[in-house]
Amino acid sequence: MPAASVPQTVPEPPTVIVVHPRERRSKCSVEPLRDRDGFVFCTFPHPVPIDITGYVRLGIGGPVLSEADSDRGLLLLDGTWRLARRMEPFYEHVEVRSLPVVKTAYPRKSEVFPDPSEGLATIEALYTALRLLNRDTTGLLDHYHWREQFLAANSWLQLPLN
Repeated sequence: MPAASVPQTVPEPPTVIVVHPRERRSKCSVEPLRDRDGFVFCTFPHPVPIDITGYVRLGIGGPVLSEADSDRGLLLLDGTWRLARRMEPFYEHVEVRSLPVVKTAYPRKSEVFPDPSEGLATIEALYTALRLLNRDTTGLLDHYHWREQFLAANSWLQLPLN
């Protein structure tokens, strides 16, 4: 009798986070993820140490991230909005995906440069994207100071997506 076939699961591509060197690590919302499996960090302008062919980049102005992207890797640019805009041209070959309307809980204080109204803290954007892709978010917000406010403002993120 032949052995029962066990479905093979394809591992999810790691999430790549490119951090601008002027981003203060003490204020970086994704800093606690540096040693966590499934994440690759690199400092701009150093090259990403893995092949990002087929990845999508979270940003503003692209189609909304959906289940159709579930097999693709995510690339996030981490820095202030002004610094992230400076990094974008180096990753314009990576398709952009936007997020649906999500309310940030991160208090903004810039008196010099306006943040886009769609702007989120990197950890908020990452959490939302992983939820939309039905990926594991266990513990992702554990070190985020505004976790409760973020989840309360976006209660739909806690509902089963399928």
